[in-house]
Amino acid sequence: MTSPLVRSRTAALVALCAGSLMIILDGSIVTVALPAIQRDLRFSPANLTWTVNAYMIAFGGLLLLAGRLGDLIGRKRVFVAGLTVFTAASLLCGLATGQETLIAARFAQGVGGALTSAVSLGMIVTLFPEPRERGTAIGAFSFVGAAGASIGQVLGGVLTEAINWHWIFFINLPIGVATLVLTVRTLPAERGPGLAAGADALGALLVTGGLMLTVYTIVWTGRHGWTSPSTLALGAASVALLAAFVLRQARAATPLLPLRMFRSRNVSGANLIQVLMVSALFGFQILIALYAQNVLGYGALGTGLAMLPAAGAIAAVSLLLSARLIARFGERLVLLTGLASLVAALLLLTRLPARADYAVDLLPTMLLAGGFGLAISAVTGLGMSGARPDDAGVASGLFSTAQQVGGALGVAVLSTLATARTTALAAHGHDRATALTGGFHLAFGVGAGLLTAAFVLALTVLRRPRDTTAAPTGDEAAHGTAPDDASAPEPADEASTAAAPIH
Repeated sequence: MTSPLVRSRTAALVALCAGSLMIILDGSIVTVALPAIQRDLRFSPANLTWTVNAYMIAFGGLLLLAGRLGDLIGRKRVFVAGLTVFTAASLLCGLATGQETLIAARFAQGVGGALTSAVSLGMIVTLFPEPRERGTAIGAFSFVGAAGASIGQVLGGVLTEAINWHWIFFINLPIGVATLVLTVRTLPAERGPGLAAGADALGALLVTGGLMLTVYTIVWTGRHGWTSPSTLALGAASVALLAAFVLRQARAATPLLPLRMFRSRNVSGANLIQVLMVSALFGFQILIALYAQNVLGYGALGTGLAMLPAAGAIAAVSLLLSARLIARFGERLVLLTGLASLVAALLLLTRLPARADYAVDLLPTMLLAGGFGLAISAVTGLGMSGARPDDAGVASGLFSTAQQVGGALGVAVLSTLATARTTALAAHGHDRATALTGGFHLAFGVGAGLLTAAFVLALTVLRRPRDTTAAPTGDEAAHGTAPDDASAPEPADEASTAAAPIH
């Protein structure tokens, strides 16, 4: 019989997954409904992008700060505040009848999304201290993140075509209220040491401004290019702010982001791998949708249905295999396997014809995308392996920030390359479908290169994490963190392997 403790932790995990699902669904639903929003509110093409950009800037800029706030005042409080803001902002989005109102409400959604997302992984760390259970929890959470976007595309198409675009936001209301009730009843309360333990106001201003400006600069490239004076000036300013933040953290008595976290090869490597992996795969998700619609002639709903096998493969791998494989072989080997599968998937896409047969040309890629279920679970565990209970929130925020920046970079870079290649092919007399397909080929090839770079990093940088259940040595205790164990012997059996800390 299931114990009350297990039931309560399972209910808490459901609340965390539901909050994450609502935010991820909203992001993909909006992309499907953009043409309808443009027609109804008479957006110009340039202004329409701000319905996405306003959300991305707030979300990406506040993740790290939100994670640290969770450590200081309690992660449950921050999670509840984020759900409340996101749900209320969704109502304002649905009621919007003008461009300014919708853009402002989308910015508020980004604030709520950052508060909710930044602390979710940190709460999983504390809820599931036993490695095997934590691996299963991460598998479920990773599935929500990976498959939610595909589900959102289908749901967005249904709601937009059957009712109107306002309902893509209204649907968040019952989900948000139900999640709030479940959260209040199931998540354990945390007090935290208070703002005085790490209220680095200057650091907060520097990192929030730097990250927001970084995302804004990436978005800016879509209209002005990567080498324009304005882009270079914005990029230099964002780098200066982030450099000032790092310098501040090295000197502050109570840093917002303790730099000791980066002493871990696994934490530093996993965050960099996350940027590369998400850059490739977020760009893949957007570009494959554009290929389906602009080359193959699929509608919004048909595009979402075409991507459902990928969601199913990711679900099966995340929920049924990832935790068991990680417990048996360790995060590093599972991550390498997942990345190899994803490289193969994108390489197949470089051979897509202009007149593709779905079963022959697209379905194999959708199934190989199941490797993301392995990769994301493993890289999450590695990225959180150096987190202590008192800084799990900022580690979670850092990991989520890497994901958000990677996604923004992937869309900007791969879309720019695809557009440039398409323009060149059209100028040489190729028809529209062939030119578009050629542009997508280049983007998918670059995406495969990014994933290959992530594979090389995983192979050369990452190490099997040390068993955090063991007592630290005197030197480790003095430094407040255990280094990666590069020389530790491999576990002799599955039981000892299961002790490797994963998130």
